[in-house]
Amino acid sequence: MKQGIIFDLDGTLWDSSKAVVDSWNEKIKEFPDIDYEMTYKQMQGYMGMTMEEIAFAFFHTVSKKRALELLKICTDYENEYIVAHGGVLYEGVKETLSKLHEDYFLAIVSNCQQGYIEAFLQHHNLEQYFDDTENYGRTLKPKSDNICLLVKRNHLDKAVYVGDTMGDYQATIKAGLPFIHAAYGFGTVTESTPEIHDIRELPDCVIHYI
Repeated sequence: MKQGIIFDLDGTLWDSSKAVVDSWNEKIKEFPDIDYEMTYKQMQGYMGMTMEEIAFAFFHTVSKKRALELLKICTDYENEYIVAHGGVLYEGVKETLSKLHEDYFLAIVSNCQQGYIEAFLQHHNLEQYFDDTENYGRTLKPKSDNICLLVKRNHLDKAVYVGDTMGDYQATIKAGLPFIHAAYGFGTVTESTPEIHDIRELPDCVIHYI
């Protein structure tokens, strides 16, 4: 039986807040029609949103077409910046992934742009632990659909999703999978669900739900 663990990225495996904010603010200085910067509070509030939703929320003073143009410029630069600078990897991630990969198919499904997951994996040398990834930027589909796509194409018999927000929970339930809340992350989950407070708790937790 092929069993998988599918991870959210931001707030579950790492905190890229500083890298994202710093890279965006560097680029924003080049835009004559934008006279404000991104804050950490804003950026963390956008976690879990699709890229278009972030563009329209942040670049709210320009047309939607222009907002999408600015989004593309910022996210392309963000990927380059993350490859070079990385983010804050949560304690225990590498050793936990190494342990889990001995028994499980590991994957990431995120609402991020194309190239973001790859930048994360490249900077932190984690490529060997993940068997597949999917993202909104490639498919333009909601997270629930992308979870289903990944499960189907990899012929997983059982899988569980690990994420930190209510949006992650809702997408997982819609996809028909069990959910484990990474309660150390950015968000909260109001429904009763299994939770971990340190990623190193995951190996002992996941055996009960997969």
